[in-house]
Order: sequence, then structure tokens, then C-alpha cells
Amino acid sequence: MGFLVAAALPVLLWHDVVAAIASEFELTPRYLVTGWSPWVLMGLGLVCLAVAGVIEWRNRERRFYAPGGGAWFGWGVSLYVLGFGLATQVAQIAEGLSAA
Repeated sequence: MGFLVAAALPVLLWHDVVAAIASEFELTPRYLVTGWSPWVLMGLGLVCLAVAGVIEWRNRERRFYAPGGGAWFGWGVSLYVLGFGLATQVAQIAEGLSAA
């Protein structure tokens, strides 16, 4: 349930910002880094959390089971929180540009 909320939250909060960024598409490093890095970080965080979930979901009674989802979970949370903070800043900058 938490994974679904984490996946839906950016869409609910920043769909207008993502639409505005996508509408001004240009294939330059500056545009790609400044416009899309928050959502890439959050996406990578969700991927890491999914891997951690699959690791925890596996059968612990199997012969070659090796616990190890903690690192994936840590990376997932870290990347998601970094992306969330950066997305907040990008949204504030976009709001300031549209008001000017």
C-alpha cells in the first residue's frame, strides 16, 4: 500500500509541473538534468523499493535464500526522498516563473 501511495503522490502533486516541463522539450543536457532529475530519482527509488519488496517476498525456506533487502530499501528511501525534495524545489521555481 505504501508503495502505491509513493508512486501516486508525485502524479497528484506535480502533474501540472511535469506537463509544463514536457511541453518545452529540448534535447540538451541542461534541460534533461534540471527538468527531469527529480522524477528520475523518485523513479529509481521506487525501483529499488520494488527490488527490496521482491527480496522480502521470496520464500525464506529455500536452500539459497540470502537476506539482503535492507540495502535496497535504504537506497530506495534515500533516492525517493532526494527526488521528492528536488521536485518540490522545481515546482516552486516553475511557479515563480509562471507568476512573473
